[in-house]
Amino acid sequence: MPIEIRELHIRVTVNAPAGGGSAPAPSAPPSGGGGSADKEALVAECVEQVLQILQGKLER
Repeated sequence: MPIEIRELHIRVTVNAPAGGGSAPAPSAPPSGGGGSADKEALVAECVEQVLQILQGKLER
């Protein structure tokens, strides 16, 4: 029996730069070299959450 989702709540938190003001974000990441580590951490967290969701579906 299919399940119909009638309402979906999505909450996003974005950390603003500490400098204040509303300056637009740069289009390219800074060349400090820390960008790849941040991306890897983000991807690892996403993979972990997806695996947890899939594991929960398998347990049902």
